[in-house]
Amino acid sequence: MTPARLDHCKEILERLIAFETVSTDSNFDMIHYLAGLLTEAGATVDVMTSPEGGKANIFATLGESRQGGLLLSGHTDVVPVEDQDWSSNPFKMVEKDDRLYGRGTCDMKGFIAACMASLDVLKDASQYQPIHFAFTHDEEVGCLGAHTLVQEMRERDLRPRLAIVGEPTSMRIIEGHKGCCEYTVTFSGTDGHGSRPEIEVNAVEYATQYVTRLLEVRKELEARAPEGSQFVPPWSTINVGALHGGSAHNVIASKATLEWETRPVNMADLNYVKDEMAACQNALIDRMHSVSSKADIHLEIIGETPGLEPMKNNEARDLVSTLTGANGSDLVPFGTEAGLFQGLGMDVVVCGPGSIEQAHKADEFVSLEQLDLCLDMLARLPRALAASA
Repeated sequence: MTPARLDHCKEILERLIAFETVSTDSNFDMIHYLAGLLTEAGATVDVMTSPEGGKANIFATLGESRQGGLLLSGHTDVVPVEDQDWSSNPFKMVEKDDRLYGRGTCDMKGFIAACMASLDVLKDASQYQPIHFAFTHDEEVGCLGAHTLVQEMRERDLRPRLAIVGEPTSMRIIEGHKGCCEYTVTFSGTDGHGSRPEIEVNAVEYATQYVTRLLEVRKELEARAPEGSQFVPPWSTINVGALHGGSAHNVIASKATLEWETRPVNMADLNYVKDEMAACQNALIDRMHSVSSKADIHLEIIGETPGLEPMKNNEARDLVSTLTGANGSDLVPFGTEAGLFQGLGMDVVVCGPGSIEQAHKADEFVSLEQLDLCLDMLARLPRALAASA
């Protein structure tokens, strides 16, 4: 890659790092900056404000058609820096020893900066197939922006054919990861004296019965592992994260809260877990009501982000293999927004600069070598798309 393009990428990344887009804060300033760059390049740009306000997604297109083509996707939010021991201001990019330090350098503003620094070559590529951009909010807290964006794309019939999600993979091609679905269950019982447990509904006791069934389902998932699954472990998992409830030895607990997650290898397993736990919940409620009609169980969905299922035929994987020269692909344990785009019918891969080992840590960085490799990949798009047109 030419030094001039890498320098341009660094300048843009420095601007992006300065936008303090921690998930608790607005991303408007960064979104409007990106919208300006895209508009100047001739893209059709939609800024989609979140239903709650204060945040936004971008969907933009270079090219005449908004159907088909390639989507380049990244999230604009970053994780907090509090209680981390940074060597410098995390929102002021620092270059040292061929590395760029700052919150979001690898996760994942580096990829977004590379896309913006490559708008000229991407515009050339768009004469063969449209090039789309999806930049979202709140990926770090449940892929909230991507859920909204995908629904908007479905309603507006915006249907790219291929997608590259630029999460930090050290520029390896990733064709699969598990989903991540998180739930909070609140058990409401009736309090009373510990000497008469038979006349009250002990919320903690019912929560433990729910957990018992969760652990049984977790074991059942091992037997459902897809043949040849390359995930580690190869089956869907369930984790009981936290259980809170009760107040004293001699008081019947009227409240309990359970937090749990499942990481499914496919939608069939997610549906299985949800069906089994819904049946468990209904059975427990019936038993609670036999003692008191005031008792109840409430399930809150914190987030349901599907995994990226490996596919035998994947044009996005083949395209990125051509662009990077890579001869293989991998699976990763961390989650991304890729499964949401796959759900729209796209062929999707995850591939971006930087290592996930640096993400979310103090002194997060991306190397200049990784950015250069990403810029090279994007620079090869016009020729690759021309060959397939």
